[in-house]
Amino acid sequence: MEIKGFKNSNIVLTDKVIKGSVASVDGKFAMKEVEGAVELPENLYIVPGFIDEHIHGCNGKDTMDATREALETMAKALPQEGVTSFCPTTMTMGVDTVIKALENVRAFIESDYEGATAIGVHLEGPFINKTYKGAQPEQFIIPLDPKVMQKFVEASGDTILIATIAYENDGEALLKYLVDNGITASIGHSDCSAAKLKEGFEKGISSVTHMFNAQSKFNHREPGIVGEALLLDGLKTELIADTIHVCPDAIKLLFKCKKKEDIVLITDSLEGKFLAPGQYQLAGQKIFISATDPVARLENGTIAGSILSLNKALRNIHQIVPEYTLPELINLCTINPAKNLHMDGLIGSIEEGKVADFVIIDKDFNVYATYVAGKEAYRKEGFTF
Repeated sequence: MEIKGFKNSNIVLTDKVIKGSVASVDGKFAMKEVEGAVELPENLYIVPGFIDEHIHGCNGKDTMDATREALETMAKALPQEGVTSFCPTTMTMGVDTVIKALENVRAFIESDYEGATAIGVHLEGPFINKTYKGAQPEQFIIPLDPKVMQKFVEASGDTILIATIAYENDGEALLKYLVDNGITASIGHSDCSAAKLKEGFEKGISSVTHMFNAQSKFNHREPGIVGEALLLDGLKTELIADTIHVCPDAIKLLFKCKKKEDIVLITDSLEGKFLAPGQYQLAGQKIFISATDPVARLENGTIAGSILSLNKALRNIHQIVPEYTLPELINLCTINPAKNLHMDGLIGSIEEGKVADFVIIDKDFNVYATYVAGKEAYRKEGFTF
C-alpha cells in the first residue's frame, strides 16, 4: 500500500516536533498537504525510517549465508522494528567465503525486492586483531592488505559503506585506501592504543565499532580505544543498547562524554532475532539464546551478538538518559548513521526531496507502520487510519 500523505499530524524533524503535513511524491518527501491526506491520532508520531548500519541477521538468516533468501528474509522482517535501511554485515571468514557473501549482496541490491533497503555492506573483519576477536573465528584473521580490500570492493560492486579494522596492525595503507574510496573507516576488534587511535583519527578513522566491546579498555595510564573515543569529538561511536553488551552506567558515561551527533545506535543482531530461544549458528559456530538471557552467546559464554531491535534500543536509551528529547533520540538511529555512512543527502531525516522512508510510532517507540520510499512495508495488526 502506498500512502499519499498526512496532515495535522506530529512530525519529528532533527531538531523539533511540528504539527504539520508531509506527503510521499514518487517515493520522495514533499512537505505539503495533498489530496487524500489522513490525520493521525494525537498519540502517534511520524519519524524518519531507522537505519541499522551493523546487522548480521535475523529471522533465522545471516548475511554470510550468501543466498538471496537470507537477505530477502532480513529485508522483509526488519520493518517491524522500524528499520527502512540496513547494512548487511559480514563476518571474519575465509577470503573466498567473504567474496561470495559480497557478491550475493551486490546481486540483491541490484534486484527488485520488498521491505527494508539494503543500502550497502558493513565489512566486519577479517582485518582485525586476535586479542579482541570476540566471536570472530581467529583462523580467518588476516593482515590489513589494501589489495585484498580491493577484491572485496570489486566483489561487492562498490557497495561497501563501512569497514571495521584493527588499525594498529600496520593499517596505514588500508586506512588510506578506505578514505580515498569514500568508505567509512571504523576501529573495532582492536587493541589500538590511545595515541595510535588519535593518529588514525587524524588520518581518517571516523567511527568506533560497537563501543566498549571487543576493543582496548580504559586505564589511567593507557586510555585505550574506550578512553580516547570518549575524548574525540567527531569520532562516531556505535552502541548496542540492549543493556547487556553495555551496562546502563556505561551508557550514561557515553552520553555524558560524547556529542549528541556522535552516537549511533545499532543492533549487531544475529539470526536468532525475532525467533524463540534456542540454538542457532554464526559462521559455523553454535550460538545460544535463552529466555532468561536475551543475548546470543557462544558455548563458552562469550557474547556473540544481540537479538536487539532498534525500537527497543530507543526505549532503553529513553529510560537511561531521560533528558534526551524525542528528536534527539530518533537522531541516534536516523540522521547520525546516515552521516556516518555519507548518505545523509538521501536518507536519515524527513526533508523535502529525501527518500520517503518513515515510521509511525508512539511515545514508547512501539511501531504501528513502516514505509519504504512511500510504500507500506509493515503495519501492526489491527492498526487503521
